[in-house]
Amino acid sequence: MPNSNIGNKNQTSRKPVVLMTMGSQERKGHDYQVMTHKYIVPLVEHAGCVPVLVPTCCGTDDLEAYLDMADGVYLTGAGSNIDPALYGQENETPGKAQDRDRDLFDLPLVQLAIARGLPIFGICRGMQEINVALGGDIYQKVYAEPGFNDHRENPDDPVDVQYSAVHSVKLEQGSWLQKLLQSDEIRVNSLHGQGLKNLGEGIEPLARAEDGLVEAIHAPSLSPFLFAVQWHPEWQAAKNPDSVKMFQAFGEACRKQAAKGQAVKKLGTAA
Repeated sequence: MPNSNIGNKNQTSRKPVVLMTMGSQERKGHDYQVMTHKYIVPLVEHAGCVPVLVPTCCGTDDLEAYLDMADGVYLTGAGSNIDPALYGQENETPGKAQDRDRDLFDLPLVQLAIARGLPIFGICRGMQEINVALGGDIYQKVYAEPGFNDHRENPDDPVDVQYSAVHSVKLEQGSWLQKLLQSDEIRVNSLHGQGLKNLGEGIEPLARAEDGLVEAIHAPSLSPFLFAVQWHPEWQAAKNPDSVKMFQAFGEACRKQAAKGQAVKKLGTAA
């Protein structure tokens, strides 16, 4: 997958539109729909896309309408976990926040986006959503699983320390990600208590942590561009060449999708 050229206006006359689903957050007795600034900036600056923030609190009646305007889907991290009932498990982390509205919106969103051939990029919770949407499940407490390391951040550390690179991931030999990053191994941050267990239908690993935990995935048999990582490339992305390349690759895929959509519209107008 080639790097994007944000300035390339030959492919499409407009920037691609990318859906970003928001999550629930309670503040002083009020329910908010939120999206963190750090996720939006690299989508605009490095992917060259226009973000459309989608509320998940009103059900899925308008899901198709949102998809009609989209050239891509970007599923971000969040402070909540996916409801384990959705992948057939009892809740082992009852003290951790959940966001069932987002779960019930994003899981069908993944399935419908794949059916439409839309590019999808997932980060942290977003990667886990993709896996569950395709029939996979989750280690609810990676840190308690034999043979795995503790991938959580120290909540008492400053934010810059929490998001610093703390372990390596090995990229699958010959994979498009290895070719994109031109490396066999990269250093990443780690801020997750949960991780992928059994992979969903069509999902293949692209990278693994030192303990073998899957840290990046794609699904080449299902989608021309479905890519997700467990770490946080959005954090200060401009300072990390690997992060920039990943967002550029997503942007390029979205531009190709936008160009297809415009071509179809022109044919319809001509007819």
